[in-house]
Amino acid sequence: MSLLEILAVLLGIANILLIIKRSVWNFPVAIIMVLLYFVIFRDAKLYSDAGLQIFFAAVNLYGWWSWTRNKADRGDIIVRRISAMGYSLWILGAIAAICAWGAVMHSETDAAYPYWDASVAMLSIAGQILMARRFLENWHFWIIVNLISIPLYAMKELYLTAGLYGLFLVLAVAGLIAWRKAEQK
Repeated sequence: MSLLEILAVLLGIANILLIIKRSVWNFPVAIIMVLLYFVIFRDAKLYSDAGLQIFFAAVNLYGWWSWTRNKADRGDIIVRRISAMGYSLWILGAIAAICAWGAVMHSETDAAYPYWDASVAMLSIAGQILMARRFLENWHFWIIVNLISIPLYAMKELYLTAGLYGLFLVLAVAGLIAWRKAEQK
C-alpha cells in the first residue's frame, strides 16, 4: 500500500460516483486516476493493466468530448442501448481479444497471470468504449471486470486496489440501475 495507491483509490471512487450521476466531470478525474494506476500496475508487473491505463486516458479524452455534445435539453447525458446483435459481437470480440492478448503476454513477457490480466484489460476496453458512447450495457462489462479484478489484485497484494474494485462492483450495480432509470425518462 503506497500513497500513490491511496490517491488512485480515492480518485477511482470519485470517478465512479460521477459516472453514475452522468456528470461530465468524471473524465478529468479519471484521467488523473489512470495515470497513477499506470505506474502502480507497471511496478506490479501487470503489464496489460498498465497499458490499459494509457488506453483509458485516450478514451476518457474522447468520452469527455462526446458527453459534452450529447446532452438532453435539460442537460442530462442521454443513455442508449446497443442492439442484441451488436452486444453479441462485443462479447465475442472481447473473448477473442482476451485469448490473443493473453497469448502475447504469456509468450513475450514475464507478466504475472497473463490471461487473467488480459481478461481484465480487454473487458475493460469494451466497457470503457461502451461507456464513452453512453451505452447502458457498459455496466455489464464493468460488473464482470470487477468480479475478476478483486482476486487478481489481492493475489498481487494490491489490497487497497482490490477493495476499490469491491466498491466498484457495488457502484457498477448502482450505475446499471441508475442508467436504466435514466433511460426510461
